[in-house]
Amino acid sequence: MRILVTGGAGYIGSHTAKLLAANGHEPVGFDDMSQGHEWAVKWGPLERGSLSDPARLAEVFASRKIDAVVHFAASALVGESMSNPAKYFRNNTVATLNLLDAMRAADVGTIVFSSTCATYGDPVRLPIDETHPQAPVNPYGESKLMVEKMLRWYGDAYGLRWMALRY
Repeated sequence: MRILVTGGAGYIGSHTAKLLAANGHEPVGFDDMSQGHEWAVKWGPLERGSLSDPARLAEVFASRKIDAVVHFAASALVGESMSNPAKYFRNNTVATLNLLDAMRAADVGTIVFSSTCATYGDPVRLPIDETHPQAPVNPYGESKLMVEKMLRWYGDAYGLRWMALRY
């Protein structure tokens, strides 16, 4: 499979690409390089671009013939999200909507989403499990929870197969 790894030039994205390649898949890194490093992309090609650019996404999906997506690209600083929530909703939520629409247009129906335990907010019990209420207390967690909700609705309406990993 040819798998688009958003945030593919970052730490987690590059290690995921390494694991995908070791298991016979072709990772295609997609990164705007604002936090990533070109030297970290060793196990497949790098496509430079932003999730905020639907035309660039369409170009990559068409030229690379992507089969699935692993989505790591996001802003992830809780404190910054409190002082600049617009950045988090734009970069994490709106940009992911662009990605989902590009996937639909290219008939790509599978995504693994890197979410966060910040979607749970203040724990009401420990350990936190999948049945724990989700009540984020910051824009970072809220932006990721909004994406999880979008994934659910895209799954229901368009048959998107998805998984959200919260760590």
